[in-house]
Amino acid sequence: MYRKEIKVLDCTIRDGGLMNNHLFSDDFVQSVFRAVNNSGVDYIELGYKADESQFSRDEYGAMKFCSEEDIEKAINGEEKKSNISVMVDIGRVDPSTIIPRSESHVDMMRVASYVKDVDKAIDLTNKIKAKGYETTINLMAVSHARERELDEALIQVEKESEIDALYLVDSFGALYSEQIAHLAKKYKSLMPSKEIGIHAHNNQQLAFANTIEAIIQNVNYLDGTIFGIGRAAGNCPLELLLGFLKNPKYDLRPILEVLESHFVSLQNEIEWGYTIPYMITGILDLHPRAGMKLRKSENKDDYTGFFDNLTQEANV
Repeated sequence: MYRKEIKVLDCTIRDGGLMNNHLFSDDFVQSVFRAVNNSGVDYIELGYKADESQFSRDEYGAMKFCSEEDIEKAINGEEKKSNISVMVDIGRVDPSTIIPRSESHVDMMRVASYVKDVDKAIDLTNKIKAKGYETTINLMAVSHARERELDEALIQVEKESEIDALYLVDSFGALYSEQIAHLAKKYKSLMPSKEIGIHAHNNQQLAFANTIEAIIQNVNYLDGTIFGIGRAAGNCPLELLLGFLKNPKYDLRPILEVLESHFVSLQNEIEWGYTIPYMITGILDLHPRAGMKLRKSENKDDYTGFFDNLTQEANV
């Protein structure tokens, strides 16, 4: 699939860091940056820009904060080819502390928001846009959104926001390709001036398939992570996505090299990816936190008990 408008964003460090409080070694972050930077991928999202008055560096790694010094260490003298992105959570950053893009290593800031908070997301992204950054709103948990409220949010974004793209986020890995197609058409219809993105979770092993469906529906901003690393079931594997796109500007080899050198061993230290508890939360359209809790318990493989408990709670 070759389409010049397509932009691939790697969020390996940002999303993968949700499984270990971003406590990656400097070597790991630098190696991922170098690999993605050399692969031709358009954006690399290094982490969050969190307020250090709310989060402690004793508990979280550097990519939770993404100060200019942190990012400079991650780049480690490499010639920057990929644009750098960071994610900003509403209420967890003071916009007045964000320096102009001309003074920063960062090129794009993405704001994660639920439908109910879209007015806050618009306000924050417009402030960030005024400082010269590319911006997106990542509209989370749309599988739980009421149709009318989602429509109203999209119309508001079209009218009031200056973002470059709005992301369709399958937060719980609950959506199927038909739903992705329906939502992509809705987003494009109600926001004709905005690009659309896709961020898919792999609870039902559909992240890659759903990303392909989004591409078919002319969604141009595509998220992926190396080896599918990410919170709980993880995300669309970057290596699969680059292989599918068959765009000569993307080079798969650096991704395979860092996957081999760093990610195989990392899976022995932290768990992510498709497992039965995350599959169960996916088919029930639930947040994976219950599955994450189970996987840290002594009964981590009690799949039927877990299923029975969740279905009983859902039917209360």
